[in-house]
Amino acid sequence: MDHKLLTGTVEMLMLEVISHGPSYGYEIVQTVLSRSGGRFELKEGSLYPALHRLERQKLLEAYWVEFDGRRRKYYRLTAAGRDLLQARRGDWQTFAAGVNGVLGLERGMQPA
Repeated sequence: MDHKLLTGTVEMLMLEVISHGPSYGYEIVQTVLSRSGGRFELKEGSLYPALHRLERQKLLEAYWVEFDGRRRKYYRLTAAGRDLLQARRGDWQTFAAGVNGVLGLERGMQPA
């Protein structure tokens, strides 16, 4: 699979989860896993570099919260992050519609 497509997809999924409210790493992983029906399990090795990259790009803001005597780093979307997520949603819908068309998976069509 194309690395750029995979990276962009992981980032889009993370932005989507965070768009519903501030979240921290483990919670993001569990939400993606649950919403994808267990199909997407983000690994620590891709999650945290992506979060830090999105933060450097000013798409996320991070802050620390004390919880049960431990600190958790939470992330929230910035205005630029919301704008990018909206654009990526549109790009994804266009991409998926094109692939589904080629595969014959559009409404009412059955694959050969």
